[in-house]
Amino acid sequence: HVQLVESGGGSVQAGGSLRLSCTASAYTYSNNCMGWLRQAPGKEREWVASVDGDGATSYSDSVKGRFTCSQDNAKTSLYLEMNNLKPEDDGIYYCAAQTLRCTGTSVGDFRYWGQGTQVTVS
Repeated sequence: HVQLVESGGGSVQAGGSLRLSCTASAYTYSNNCMGWLRQAPGKEREWVASVDGDGATSYSDSVKGRFTCSQDNAKTSLYLEMNNLKPEDDGIYYCAAQTLRCTGTSVGDFRYWGQGTQVTVS
């Protein structure tokens, strides 16, 4: 059973930074697409960033230049470094994985999900 566990959420003032982490159990994702998605209150879940099996990263326009998605060398942890946070970045952030290489950025493209971690920007 694949489990993804996020950590690192919290409250921060606008302009501040947070770093989210995600660890996986019973799952080898060295060649799989991993990503971060978020959901603001009253809004649909949206894609934020992905890192593919070859290490290539991609970002939504709303976070490009402010957020950095990365993995450790062993590809056992996924990170999201968030800088210059804005109130519109507020929401629950989810770590998620696709079954193979990145096929898209829709919620339905991601098969495995963490429980989410809250990010509050005031």
